[in-house]
Amino acid sequence: MPSAASRCFSSVPPTTPTSPLGSVARPSPGWRRRRRRGSYGGGGLCREVRQKRRGESRVLWFELEGEAGGAGGWASSLNARMDNRFATAFVIACVLSLISTIYMAASIGTDFWYEYRSPVQENSSDLNKSIWNDFASDEADEKTYNDALFRYNGTVGLWRRCITIPQNTYWYNPPGIERPESHDMVTKCMSFTLTEQFMEKFVDPGNHNSGIDLLRTYLWRCQFLLPFVSLGLMCFGALIGLCACICRSLYPTIATGILHLLAGLCTLGSVSCYVAGIELLHQKLELPENVSGEFGWSFCLACVSAPLQFMASALFIWAAHTNRKEYTLMKAYRVA
Repeated sequence: MPSAASRCFSSVPPTTPTSPLGSVARPSPGWRRRRRRGSYGGGGLCREVRQKRRGESRVLWFELEGEAGGAGGWASSLNARMDNRFATAFVIACVLSLISTIYMAASIGTDFWYEYRSPVQENSSDLNKSIWNDFASDEADEKTYNDALFRYNGTVGLWRRCITIPQNTYWYNPPGIERPESHDMVTKCMSFTLTEQFMEKFVDPGNHNSGIDLLRTYLWRCQFLLPFVSLGLMCFGALIGLCACICRSLYPTIATGILHLLAGLCTLGSVSCYVAGIELLHQKLELPENVSGEFGWSFCLACVSAPLQFMASALFIWAAHTNRKEYTLMKAYRVA
């Protein structure tokens, strides 16, 4: 039996749900499928872009396959290009290392780190003869041989000191007869002994009672020890690089680069110590009049060797690190 409510509202037809803006039609069941398929504007545009990119990727892949003989050939071609780039950097670094080694060895073995220019001394001088005898003596102190260097166009190296003197033993020239300077002047050298290399420098050069000058003492020791340390580090780095070539791997060259970096720092330290030592010496012993001094070509070779070592170090480290990174990326790509 119908209820009272049904009898009262039986004439009202059913309506759709309403909202403040009016009635809203329900979307049809196929709306979501059309949205996914791209029947509407936004989805269709994205789909076209994706299809275009996929098509371009396929074309590029087929071109690479055609050039390199398939996917494996393309990967091998990419590896070859990377290996050529790293091998070029490795070769350039080896050349720079070789040049710096030659320069460093030449600077160590020559006696032109510092040169003095002085006027020609007069002949038949007992003072000149005594200075040479003191210069050649094994017991010559720092002031004695430096006075001879100032007076007779001396040159100083890491291991030897040289002066230019007349060839005549007694340095006698008859009055009124000019001496051909280019023919009877000879260069004589004396080597620093190990005792002299490690001997303390005094506050007043030549005065043993003036106290030890620690700064000049350690500068002198460093200026001849550090070049040998630098040369040894480069030789050891070259040995590691040779092992890397035998193993056909660039990764061990990181150690070679680090050793070359340390060698460059040692060379730079040696040059700095030498400059500081010379300046301190000239503050203690002032140059006589008409005497000038300048750094020689052996010193310049050491100065050039340091930046070459730094450049070789940078190339070694870059080649090894980047090659390792590229190898890791290629391995991950192949696994994917």
